[in-house]
Amino acid sequence: MDMNGIAGSHVSAVLSRRNVLKGAVGAVLASAAAGNESRAADLSPDYPRGAIYIPARAFNAYQQWRDYDPKIAQQDVQLARQLNLNAFRVWLSYEFWLHDSSALHHHLTDFLQTCSAAGIRVMPVLFEGDGVEPTPANIIDTNPWSASDLLSPSTAIVGRPHLWAKPLDYLDWFMHHFRDDHRLLAIEINNEPFGRPRHRFAYAMLQHAARMRGAIKLTVGGANLGQSRSFISGGSQILQTHPDFPSSIHELDQVIRQMKKLHMVLNRPVWLTEWQRVRHGGSGWGRGVLAQNAWQPDYASLAPTIHRHKIGNFFWSLMLKPAWLLVQRRKGTLNGVFHEDGAVWSAADARAISGDANLKCVERAAWPEWAAAIPRRLGMPVKISG
Repeated sequence: MDMNGIAGSHVSAVLSRRNVLKGAVGAVLASAAAGNESRAADLSPDYPRGAIYIPARAFNAYQQWRDYDPKIAQQDVQLARQLNLNAFRVWLSYEFWLHDSSALHHHLTDFLQTCSAAGIRVMPVLFEGDGVEPTPANIIDTNPWSASDLLSPSTAIVGRPHLWAKPLDYLDWFMHHFRDDHRLLAIEINNEPFGRPRHRFAYAMLQHAARMRGAIKLTVGGANLGQSRSFISGGSQILQTHPDFPSSIHELDQVIRQMKKLHMVLNRPVWLTEWQRVRHGGSGWGRGVLAQNAWQPDYASLAPTIHRHKIGNFFWSLMLKPAWLLVQRRKGTLNGVFHEDGAVWSAADARAISGDANLKCVERAAWPEWAAAIPRRLGMPVKISG
């Protein structure tokens, strides 16, 4: 059965009860078409040049907003400006909203103001399709070996449409306050919603958001162009793809060419919203081990190609961190550019991302001490920074 048809049949009861999906799909599509960017705008000098932003010591989005510190946010935003960035992709937390919606609102508002003052627009991600279940233990876990990104909402909620009332309330809250906030670049409803239940959930949330649409465009974090295209009929106005670890520059170049063709056909932005480095020996998502030094950052292997194409993009991640997902972290994957004190793991990476060959920076290719349990457990012969 077509996935969109599944969405309609399973969620009609809860959505009609709350009167959130009135009108035909044609009206949603018309609204999306009316808000599309022009071809020229997508490829202009104003295209997003961004980073995934998660504070260095946050292991999930709940912790990011629970422990939000305006001073740290200010410092990190200034680091982003050193790289000539103009955008952030940032995960919000439905689970923290359930715990303290007022605190999330206050923290997010402060963060948006800090970013705006520095010329950085934000694309918040409302729901998450990767990670571990958001159990009480997983939410507060800060063990570098076991702490992880969180599925949001839980699999139990996603699989039961009659339990979607609270996620819809969260979506209502966000759209009411931020749908016309020009400090936002776009609103991402769900990142990588794999599997039928999560696809169905994401599609329904997107449709609901489309009915409430304001000035800010809607999108879904497709891991690939096929997944992104499946949400166009639900109201997605920007397509995404996530080639984190291409096997070669040629592979990335082919992906970007496909993105540009799709952009011309659909007349809407197509962005590369997760990229990291070339991995000739395999991406690391499977069971195989990583080749040699493929665990460490190497943005310089991809940045020149991305700059040459002038495509909207976000690299993972601004701050130096153990990999967000456990499958990568337990192979020793380290992401990011900046240590907390502003030193960089690789000056070559910082210069390649910024486009400034003369960028002055202090280089320190050493794991932060607070994350040292990972290389020590894996027996990696690397430096540890105190």
